[in-house]
Amino acid sequence: MYEADDKMISLIRDNYDLLQMLGSFGISLGFGDKTVMETCESNNVDTYTFLAVVNYTINGYGEFETDSHLSVPTLLHYLEASHAYFLDFQLPYIRRELQESLDENESLAKLILRFYDEYAHEIRRHMQYEQKTLFPYVKSLIEGRTTADYNMETFSKHHGATDKKLRELKLLIIKYLPQDGLHNNQLTATLHDIYENEVWLRQHAMVEDYIFTPAIKRLERMTKKEDVSKNISALVFKGGHDNSEVLSDRERDIIIGVVQGLQNKEIANRLCISVNTVITHRRNIARKLQIHSPAGLTIYAIVNGLVDISSVKI
Repeated sequence: MYEADDKMISLIRDNYDLLQMLGSFGISLGFGDKTVMETCESNNVDTYTFLAVVNYTINGYGEFETDSHLSVPTLLHYLEASHAYFLDFQLPYIRRELQESLDENESLAKLILRFYDEYAHEIRRHMQYEQKTLFPYVKSLIEGRTTADYNMETFSKHHGATDKKLRELKLLIIKYLPQDGLHNNQLTATLHDIYENEVWLRQHAMVEDYIFTPAIKRLERMTKKEDVSKNISALVFKGGHDNSEVLSDRERDIIIGVVQGLQNKEIANRLCISVNTVITHRRNIARKLQIHSPAGLTIYAIVNGLVDISSVKI
């Protein structure tokens, strides 16, 4: 298992596949002999999250269902950049390799290319769905906003394997496309890249399923708890400071008297009004604020600056 004090160059020397991962995290080459932590910090990448992805991808190490230290923004940036790399570079690159390796005048070669284009379309549709639906949803959660029409359970139900066609493509090339020496070498090199591509896709899906998804589900739970707290606060302090404007001066005086522990008769004597008038005011206050208890009025009065908290007996 790699740790923050290990040299970044050691990770690359042991696992050259991490080179593409560095780019997705936004880590530039030329890090010299810096440690993982030093390299991540200089590139504004969360070290813990970087190591979680690296160690899980390489060694399958990590328990993420309850891991609250993962940085969701870092994971989101990693997945967005990985999609961009795959769609904008990897898919077109392999297609160019196939074109150069095949005799496009042969019917079978044309079918192979068409088969690849169908595979590429499927992958592109899969990733674009995540870019248009999942990623904006996660960004809204990071900003503390929830939506009623989407959640990670919905995503998980529609997140299936996308490499079936890729496996078929490999078999078709291996079994049915014998070529001359030059074309055979080109096809062999292309096949190697397709195999590497399959490994990358599998690792990408694992990160989404076992690191990203649990992290977002945990964020969903946290955001829902915050929403519940806000709703409770809204019930207790309905309208906040603005509601103090709909109260009359007399009603605010009544609230101050209640907060100070005065009885209706005492409030009436202080304000030179009748007890019945005090009772009527209290009913109006309860109707306007939806607050019916002295404790609730006390909180309201403190929040809206009607009384100083130091003067309230708690």
